[in-house]
Amino acid sequence: MIKRHSDVVLEITAHDPDTVENDLNAAVEIAREHAMKECRHGILVTQHGYTSYTVAVSRDVPYGQTLERREEPASS
Repeated sequence: MIKRHSDVVLEITAHDPDTVENDLNAAVEIAREHAMKECRHGILVTQHGYTSYTVAVSRDVPYGQTLERREEPASS
């Protein structure tokens, strides 16, 4: 499931690998289309857990690039 928070942030939640892959690809394409309109920012894909990701147009990523990162779980 892709949940749109804004034009620049999309949240992906899925419980099987095929759905994760398909939803991530779709979300990256949506973000890429938005980023190309402004020609200023790149795309950041963040894994929050095995079933939770965000895809965002980010000013911290150079235009034309897509970076991936894994959010570290909070320490106990």
